[in-house]
Amino acid sequence: MLSNERMARLRAIGLTTTLARSALPLLTAHPQAELTRVVEVQREHVALHDGEAEQAARLLPALRHGLEAAADAVAVGDWVLAERNRFGERWVGARVPPANQLARRIHDGRDKVERMVIVANVDTALLVMGLDHDFNPRRLERFLALARMAGVAPLVVLTKADLCRDVQARLAAVRGLLPAGTEAIALNALGPEPRELLAPWLGTGQTLVLLGSSGAGKSTLTNALAGDEVQATGASRAGDSRGRHTTTARSLHRTAGGACIIDTPGLRTLRLDGDAAALGQAFDDVASAALRCRFRDCRHQGEPGCAVSEAVAPDRLRNFHKLQREAERDTMSALERKAQVAQWKARSRATRVRMSAKRG
Repeated sequence: MLSNERMARLRAIGLTTTLARSALPLLTAHPQAELTRVVEVQREHVALHDGEAEQAARLLPALRHGLEAAADAVAVGDWVLAERNRFGERWVGARVPPANQLARRIHDGRDKVERMVIVANVDTALLVMGLDHDFNPRRLERFLALARMAGVAPLVVLTKADLCRDVQARLAAVRGLLPAGTEAIALNALGPEPRELLAPWLGTGQTLVLLGSSGAGKSTLTNALAGDEVQATGASRAGDSRGRHTTTARSLHRTAGGACIIDTPGLRTLRLDGDAAALGQAFDDVASAALRCRFRDCRHQGEPGCAVSEAVAPDRLRNFHKLQREAERDTMSALERKAQVAQWKARSRATRVRMSAKRG
């Protein structure tokens, strides 16, 4: 069992009461194992933190294969049980069920859709977007949906405020997209400003993840919050502000105030992990307005009496429909996707026949 001293050390790196309670049965079953947190995942090993220091370990094949069979994986932020074998090697044999996960889907371009876990056990998702060429409200809506579908509180952080002439106008545009209770902050990621403005979210034991595209300033922000050069940074391209993937792996770092920050590689494409129903909960303004539509099966695509079309901005509604189509397609089986493609082709052929007939 965990002593009070041990619990205090683990709480300082993000262990919550709920997670500690979930870990107790595993600790009872594995009395020689040690409860640790995953702070980095590499191909062959993971880095674990026990509240005092980091140590390298490997995953037992049974654990890895069991998670893979469930479209799951050990991720940065997870809590795991590790113990040494008779050769002194440290192995991870069990994972504490995560309180939450941020995951995305990857399509191989053919028929296979895979689920990739980004991070686990997060309190706040810092959605980082630059106020330069990186500024894209439609992409931000994807990241907002990602966080809300996972049950993680989002906080929008607009970086490079020192390079933008209309900060307040862009900040107001972003705030117009946000659900009630969600905040947006504009700042210069260099210097003391990030620690001052983000102080309310940096309490001891809090875990934050930085999400955004390459070049948004996530690693610069991580260094500012950690108070040290813990992540490599690089300049964005002058023409379009695109980053160069200076961060290649997810990693957890601690701030002077006691919070845990997880930096992640830039995500240039983001397919959400969830079905159409979960997406509807993330777009609660659409769901709320839909209750006032004239028809129960209204698809909010120009039907008479559609309350959603009147209440939601056209760009946001188009983005919602796009995400909904992606979610529906990603949850189809390979046969269902082939049938859908065949249906589209049949409709296209029928349209060409009609057009040819009209032209005589």
